[in-house]
Amino acid sequence: MATDSYLSTHSSTLKSLDTPMIWLGMYFFFNLSLTLYNKIILALYDFPFPWTLTAIHTFCGAVGSYMFWKGDLFQPAKLGDQENMVMLAFSVLYTINIAISNVSLNLVTVPFHQVVRAMTPVFTVMLSIMFLKKSYSTMTYISLLPVVLGVAFATFGEYNYTRLGFVLTVLGTVLAAIKTVVTNRVQVGRLKLHPLDLLLRMSPLAFVQTMIYSYVTGEMAEVTEFCRTRLTMSLCFALLINGVMAFFLNVVSFTANKKTSALTMTVAGNVKQVLSIILAVIIFNLNITFTNLIGIMLTLAGGAWYT
Repeated sequence: MATDSYLSTHSSTLKSLDTPMIWLGMYFFFNLSLTLYNKIILALYDFPFPWTLTAIHTFCGAVGSYMFWKGDLFQPAKLGDQENMVMLAFSVLYTINIAISNVSLNLVTVPFHQVVRAMTPVFTVMLSIMFLKKSYSTMTYISLLPVVLGVAFATFGEYNYTRLGFVLTVLGTVLAAIKTVVTNRVQVGRLKLHPLDLLLRMSPLAFVQTMIYSYVTGEMAEVTEFCRTRLTMSLCFALLINGVMAFFLNVVSFTANKKTSALTMTVAGNVKQVLSIILAVIIFNLNITFTNLIGIMLTLAGGAWYT
C-alpha cells in the first residue's frame, strides 16, 4: 500500500514537471551551455572544423537515441515509404540549413547575419499562416517587435554584406523557419513522432550528409592532418562531452517544440542569442555599447511579453 502511494506521488511529481515552461527552461540551459562550450573548445584547442563538429553531434544523436530505444524508453513508430521519404527530406533540410548558414556567414559580417536571423519568427508566422492556416492575436504580433528589434540593437555593428551574402543569409533564415515548422508538424501532426524517434531517424541521415559535405569542401582532409599532428586525449574527451551535450539539447529542443509551437521556439532562439551575449560579456570580459545594452533589454522584455 505504501509502495503504491509512493509510486503515485512520484508519477504525479514527474507530470507536474512535464510542462512547456520546464522544457523551455531546459532548452535555454543546454543551448547556452553548448554555445559557450563550443567557444571554449575553439579557444583552447583551436578546432575550427564546423562540419566535423556537426558530424560528431549527429553521430552522438544517432547512438544516444539508439541506446534509449534499446532501453525501452520509447518505441519507434511504424512508417511507410512516404513517411520515410519525409524523414529523408527533413534530414536534407537540416543539413542544407547548416550549410547555407555557414557559407553566408563568410560573405557577411556577424552583426548583419544575426540581425537577419532574428527575422526567423516573422518568417515562421508567415509560413504558419500560409501553409498551416494558423492565426495569431494582435498582441502576439506586437510582442514580436521588441524581440526582433532587440537583436538588431544587441548585435549593432558593421552591417557589411555582398549581394550573394544577402541572398544566402535570407535564404538560410527562411530555411530555419521551415525546419522549425516541419519539426513541430512531424511531432504533433499526422505522424506524431516521439522526439527520440525523430532524432533516431534523422541523425544517421544527417551524419552521412554532413560527412559528404565535409569531404566536398576539403575539411575532411584538414581534419585528417589535424588528427595526425595535434589530436590529444583531452580533446577527444572534450569533443565527446560536446556530442553528448548536443544530443540532450536535441532531445530537449524537439520536446519543447512539440509542447509549445514553432513560433515559440524561434522567439526562444532570439532570446538565447541575447543571453549568449550577456554570458560572453561576463565570462570573456567583452565590452558592449549602450546601444547593445538597449537591444539586450528590448529582447528580454519582448521574450517575457511574448511568453
